[in-house]
Amino acid sequence: MKSVLLVDDDLEFTDIACRIIEYLECEVFSAATLKEAKQWLDTQHFDHVLLDFMLPDGSGLHLLDHINVNGISTQVTMITGHPSVKNAIAQICSTEIGHLTKPIDADDLKQVLCNAGGNNLPNKNKTQSHALYFDCLIGESSTMKDMYRMIERVAQTDANIMLLGESGVGKEMVAQAIHNASKLSGQRVSVNCGAIPKDLIGSELFGHEKGAFTGANAQKKGVFELAQDGTLFLDELTEMPIEMQPNLLRVLETQTVTRVGGTKSIDVNCRVISATNRSVEEIAQNKVLREDIYFRLAVFPISIPPLRERKEDIALLAQYFLDDMNKQNKSSLALTDLDMALLMAHDWPGNIRELKHTIHRAFIMADLQENKLVFPASFDSPFSRATQAPANANPPPQILSPHAPVTPPPVNTRLSADTAVGTTIEELEKELIYKTLASVDGNKTNAAKILGISTKTLYNRLNSYEQTH
Repeated sequence: MKSVLLVDDDLEFTDIACRIIEYLECEVFSAATLKEAKQWLDTQHFDHVLLDFMLPDGSGLHLLDHINVNGISTQVTMITGHPSVKNAIAQICSTEIGHLTKPIDADDLKQVLCNAGGNNLPNKNKTQSHALYFDCLIGESSTMKDMYRMIERVAQTDANIMLLGESGVGKEMVAQAIHNASKLSGQRVSVNCGAIPKDLIGSELFGHEKGAFTGANAQKKGVFELAQDGTLFLDELTEMPIEMQPNLLRVLETQTVTRVGGTKSIDVNCRVISATNRSVEEIAQNKVLREDIYFRLAVFPISIPPLRERKEDIALLAQYFLDDMNKQNKSSLALTDLDMALLMAHDWPGNIRELKHTIHRAFIMADLQENKLVFPASFDSPFSRATQAPANANPPPQILSPHAPVTPPPVNTRLSADTAVGTTIEELEKELIYKTLASVDGNKTNAAKILGISTKTLYNRLNSYEQTH
């Protein structure tokens, strides 16, 4: 396995880049300063060093000198924030030194680390089969396997189950898995408690007799009767009005229902699986569920992990969704290794639902000539952006996308075409900083973005220049 040292003080960029490098089956280490990088290089061998030009405690060129002076054998690629900076550095560096410009194009990263051929990359999307647990669940992560064991145990009982998890984690699929594992003779019946009008909840759950209310033109069985000898799935349970919950409690305690407008008690027998996207603490604090009902329904609670906690399952899920779309549309589109790396780098706040939506959109936008999916430059949804930092906060980092690389603002004031012999690293760095500032009318935030450094690092450099005058 190839070992890579990434030297960059931009923590957000480092986090994303490290995930992609790991997916390319390279062992990656990171350093935020020259001092940390030198410590790594003095104690461990690296096949490749990805080196930012400007660091908090000096220029990346100083580390290049350290590598040369100490005879360290490694491939070096310099990272810069703008093509003009890249060109200036290229003039004073060996032709053996590679160069990348932020935002990093993932295809270039693959080219640099994998010698262009890419033969050492995993081709998981072409070789993996979809193991369906309980005929409906996908996942090989340890958290999912723990959940499979819980499902197997509770399926042998008649205990009521409460599923806890964020929106989009697949609570209905887990309910189906429990039903399948239970081998019940009845069917699984689902109802969304948050989608039923308040005045119709009683009719939906318990049924009604003909003429019970205006519009009740015929007798109707409720979901408890329909789920006889099977499973009743109550989704979004905590959205049920609190005043309706005593009626539900009575059914759970007596195992009988009385239809709206009726007088006869009807025996019912079904396992109840409920689900909510609220935490137990939030349920108790906001009093959205009666305590006695909670204990009746949460005999065996199961927490479903969010997708960000089971990232090793993303590739399996993405390929499953794509295979299903290919089958429906009689196509043969494929996910590339870089596509998988980008998917792995995202946190998926919308979980599996968001992942499926992203694959579907990329399928619609696919490049049919290249036979590959086309993903957006950013996976962030409007909802995730709306809940992030205030509008005046720093914008989020660019996603490393091979399909839509973002071009930084143009620099109007060009650097010298030639670098004079004897120019020091500090003088070159100073010239780069001042001319970049001039190109953006002194806007330090924009200048830092162009240079590929943090605003703090830029201020530190400017302060040091003033002190030397």
